Amino acid sequence: MKKICVVIGTRPEAIKMAPVILALQAKPNDFEVNICSTGQHTTMLEGAMAAFGLRPNVELEVMKVGQSLAKLNSRLLNELDTHFEAVRPDLVLVHGDTTSAMAGAQAAFYRHIEVGHVEAGLRTGNLQSPFPEEYNRRLVAVATRHHFAPTLAAQINLEREGINPNNIIVTGNTVIDALLLTIKTLESCTEELKQLRARLVSKTGFNVEAHPFVLITAHRRENLGNGIENICLSIHELAKSNPDLYFIYPVHLNPLIKEVVECHLSNLQNVALVPPQDYKEFAWLLRHCLFVLTDSGGIQEEAPALGKPVLVMRDTSERPEAIEAGTAKLVTTDPIKIIRETQTLISDQAAYQKMARSTNPFGDGHAAEIIATYLNKLVAS
Repeated sequence: MKKICVVIGTRPEAIKMAPVILALQAKPNDFEVNICSTGQHTTMLEGAMAAFGLRPNVELEVMKVGQSLAKLNSRLLNELDTHFEAVRPDLVLVHGDTTSAMAGAQAAFYRHIEVGHVEAGLRTGNLQSPFPEEYNRRLVAVATRHHFAPTLAAQINLEREGINPNNIIVTGNTVIDALLLTIKTLESCTEELKQLRARLVSKTGFNVEAHPFVLITAHRRENLGNGIENICLSIHELAKSNPDLYFIYPVHLNPLIKEVVECHLSNLQNVALVPPQDYKEFAWLLRHCLFVLTDSGGIQEEAPALGKPVLVMRDTSERPEAIEAGTAKLVTTDPIKIIRETQTLISDQAAYQKMARSTNPFGDGHAAEIIATYLNKLVAS
């Protein structure tokens, strides 16, 4: 039996690692799974895990008000080292590019514990964008033994950096597994879906299944300041120009984001500013929206699985496959570009269908199964 410690720090990590945890837990004779929540996100992380019926074995609670990245990393490294000393895992699994993932890989490396990296190989080529994620993911790769790359392009990125091809496994992205599982579960549970629909009507003020709307997420660190200002100015203009179209914006709890968003958008009748949604609610919004305006990474993978075009409000993307496939388009945070490309999707049905019908390059919902099968072979060898 192999003891695996899964390090999770943020809500997206919880969502993307949930299918992997469930796949490993389905093999109790082969794996003992320890879920370590660093608490980089707190309430948002708990809700995401609960959506999959999961609870952490330990919560480290590393966040402090006004804490710098350096101090966060220091606390994470110390707390994770203590946890690994107590648990003594055979393998540590980390995900993506968060500070928790980077510290988890580093702490495991210091203790000569093998590291598996889910969503390995994403790159923009610019250490400052996204910041600090591009730096984090590169450091994780150095400490990793088993690289679970979501796409062939991610595999190529790793090979260019000197990673042994034998240690790279192309899996697809686990976020597709999570999304499809969540929607399937909702559709099979009439009472839960009824309650979810009622909650969404209460929060947004309208029936999301009956009225067209655009879904918005914007929270990245590099967009703080002018980026968020420009995004809000763009949404304000679009909402005024399209009074019959709704815009739903689940607003991040960071006051540097929340205060700007509320200042610019709270007085618009067709803009619903809602708290961060639990994963089931967000999945349902994603299923029924027209398209997505986002600076998120994961949504560039999720939305195309449901045929939803994505306009990416960033200067770069570590998911060029989406851009190349035509499922997503970079619009930066320039209001002129955001407004122009959004209005095109609203008004031009041919342009909309071209993006909506493009093939999603990020997998078919079986990534977690591939990862669990690979790790199971390690147990047997």
